[in-house]
Amino acid sequence: MQPRHRTGNREGGRRRLAVLCAAFAVLMVPAAARAQAKLDARYTASLAGIPIGAGNWIVNIGEDRYSAVVNGGTSGLLKAFAGATGSGLIQGRVVNGAFAPATYLVSTTSRKKTETIRIALAGGGVKDFSIEPEEDPNPDRIPVTEAHKRGVLDPMTASLLRVAGNGNPLGPQACQGSTAIFDGRMRYELRLAYKRMAAVKAEKGYQGPAVVCGVYFTPVAGYVPDRAAIKYLAAQRDMEVWFAPIAGTRVLVPFKVTIPTPLGTGTLEATEFVVSATVAQGTSRTH
Repeated sequence: MQPRHRTGNREGGRRRLAVLCAAFAVLMVPAAARAQAKLDARYTASLAGIPIGAGNWIVNIGEDRYSAVVNGGTSGLLKAFAGATGSGLIQGRVVNGAFAPATYLVSTTSRKKTETIRIALAGGGVKDFSIEPEEDPNPDRIPVTEAHKRGVLDPMTASLLRVAGNGNPLGPQACQGSTAIFDGRMRYELRLAYKRMAAVKAEKGYQGPAVVCGVYFTPVAGYVPDRAAIKYLAAQRDMEVWFAPIAGTRVLVPFKVTIPTPLGTGTLEATEFVVSATVAQGTSRTH
């Protein structure tokens, strides 16, 4: 299924992007004011040990809302290794202890093009989405059905791991289950499996334990089966995500990600990982 577009011209897409960004800036104010914690992190991306980019990630976790803004390679890890940069944002609610995304907006720029993907979600499903500029239909692409767009998360929300229960969220129980993800083009699943505990240390901010999860990618729809990159990712058994905690919450976020590639191991790792936990109105402490 091809994405649905509200207008046919690129200028209209730019205007909508500007309006959405402005609206999101307004939405972030109440979210931050009620935040249990705020993460301000900076990451560097490298390929075979060679630096290829950097990015910032700011996450606000509240009692009933969450939001995040990214800039640089962190807006799309795989695209960062391909030489792309970008920016993105998400906004949603916390319902019965789970993230319920509402808005996902990402714009990436590579050597070939600039692309903007927008997804509106509600009730655990996709209400609407668009890719700009429009794509030419590919008859080899497996169609995305309405069923594929139900019970999904956007890619950025899926990277925020909220662990159920009352005990320490940082442990083997964090690396359980699969997550259904829709990124505006492809529907896929990521399965986590516990591998080990490790110690991490940022240049600024967090130092302490991290839980290391193996990550297994399964494409479902919206992809071309003969694409070499899809086959390569689906066959990988050595991808890892190292999760660290946002203090004051039950949320874990990636501190480090490693993905084997034909050119060497791709790595995204936090150099700064600073958490500000709200103590009372107008005061906070930093971890």
